[in-house]
Amino acid sequence: MSHTFAVWAPDAGTVDLVLVREATGPDDGHRTTRAMTRADGGWWHLAVSAAGHGSDYLFSVDGGDPVPDPRSAWQPFGVHGPSRLYDPARFRWSDDGWRGRDVRGALHYELHLGTFTPEGTLDAAVGRLDHLVDVGVEVVALMPVAASPGRWGWGYDGVHLFAVHDQYGGPEALQRFVDAAHARGLAVSLDCVYNHLGPSGNYTSVFGPYFTDRHETPWGQAVNLDGDGSSEVRRWICDNALRWFRDFHVDALRLDAVHALVDDSDHHVLAQLADETAALADGLRRPLSLVAESDLNDAVMVTPTAQGGLGMTAQWDDDAHHALHALLTGERQGYYDDFGSGEVLRTVWREAFWHAGRYSPFRGSEWGSPVPAGTSGHRFLAYASNHDQVGNRALGDRPSQTLSPGELAGSLALVLTAPFTPMLFMGEEWGATTPFRFFTDHEDPALAQSVRDGRRREFAEHGWDADAVPDPQDPGTREASVLRWDERDEPVRAGLLAWTRDLVALRGREPDLRDDDLGEVDVEVGPPDESRDDGRPEWLVVHRGTWRVVVVLAAAARADDATPVPLHGTGGVERHWGPTWTEGRTLRLQGPGAALVRMY
Repeated sequence: MSHTFAVWAPDAGTVDLVLVREATGPDDGHRTTRAMTRADGGWWHLAVSAAGHGSDYLFSVDGGDPVPDPRSAWQPFGVHGPSRLYDPARFRWSDDGWRGRDVRGALHYELHLGTFTPEGTLDAAVGRLDHLVDVGVEVVALMPVAASPGRWGWGYDGVHLFAVHDQYGGPEALQRFVDAAHARGLAVSLDCVYNHLGPSGNYTSVFGPYFTDRHETPWGQAVNLDGDGSSEVRRWICDNALRWFRDFHVDALRLDAVHALVDDSDHHVLAQLADETAALADGLRRPLSLVAESDLNDAVMVTPTAQGGLGMTAQWDDDAHHALHALLTGERQGYYDDFGSGEVLRTVWREAFWHAGRYSPFRGSEWGSPVPAGTSGHRFLAYASNHDQVGNRALGDRPSQTLSPGELAGSLALVLTAPFTPMLFMGEEWGATTPFRFFTDHEDPALAQSVRDGRRREFAEHGWDADAVPDPQDPGTREASVLRWDERDEPVRAGLLAWTRDLVALRGREPDLRDDDLGEVDVEVGPPDESRDDGRPEWLVVHRGTWRVVVVLAAAARADDATPVPLHGTGGVERHWGPTWTEGRTLRLQGPGAALVRMY
């Protein structure tokens, strides 16, 4: 057994390897220090004959305190403790027959491992994969698994990007999860955060210029993508991404907030990553996908690099969420003020973006660019919920706390028959009532209090009672967010789950319902609901080839007062939520509810 340790520290005068044996915690164990040798490009190396899988170690730069490896694969003692070598080739895969999946047009399902099950582990999540198969999910989208401070968190404060959070089970547990998913025909997407690191356990500055003050982001200094030393920082990012594809058999990466990857170089890091991912996909002979979260509303994100674009496979489309959420709920605070009408939803369903060069009152400027004609709608992910749009609310409340079952059914119908790539947030398939709150487990008392105060101050500025905002550090905040799987047996929840299954199955069978041509979509918007003052229409009808997706939002007091929706032709109701019947060329639905009608 032998291993060559390597670390990039271009400005260091000395770098020592600190081997740790018989450690039981972050600060103990027998420690031996050995000098490393400087090599080309600012790298330092040392071959150790008695080291290998399972060996614990740290690095000391210029005689400073020993700290973890910036490329650590395993942090069994937390983000401040020794790194541990992990050999991914030891795992025995059983997915030789897996040929991968193009994520475009596939049903995604976003989940947070710490709240998907009470145990909050990758192995426990495997026990729920058959449920996802039963629903018709095709891509399991994991929120970040990078090693983060404490036991629980969302994962966006990760500091060891190459390591799998030990609370979730560590690196081998991720391999087991992906292998189990592939055995069931499920692709796996992994959320990666390259735009910032968390505030606790980030030791990259000890080693080199991973960050720069040349650019600013919402999290402070930007990742150094275009300054001195940036070639190795870019390599750090690309090597991390390729490792998940190659060694963990992951099928897609969701890239967090790529608009904060500020890169003024001639070759943007996203384009570099796209080209390297494509080359690896060719070598592995299976599709590999990159899904960006971007608020720029610019289709250059999903334009191939050969055409001057950034080469992302797809991107999240927040305009689709905002158009749908503001319409259904009537909320108009913050960025929802730019949305809410039926006409906005009609535009988004036909053009992907509402902000496509239009003036945004919320931003106070024109925003976005039009999507070029012919761009596939499957390049854009649409959703009624995700971790941000639920968890970043003051109470972490889901739409199920506000909308009726019929409105939830309409929301599901709109997302699952849209010309986009659809995504559900865990539990949405049955209208889960558990919140998804923002929670942390910082060990530093000062940092914990800062997060607590900042959360309350933020929402107090928007009119919330600060004392009502859940304490992120309270273990009960995480516990309240754990899915209640027994909810599925309640009559209304069971009905929504069956409705979701039916919609997914119908979408899979009917080409018109999964057509990606935005130019072939139309949305009829009914008259305003006079019982409301937010301008919400009584009904919507989405045209999808021979299909009409009818969503009624107005509540009828009695059956004979059911909302009439003109069909402009003869149709047969294939699926419906709520009492529904046709009268000639008119569909009547005692809403709120939804129906899928096939036109003859």
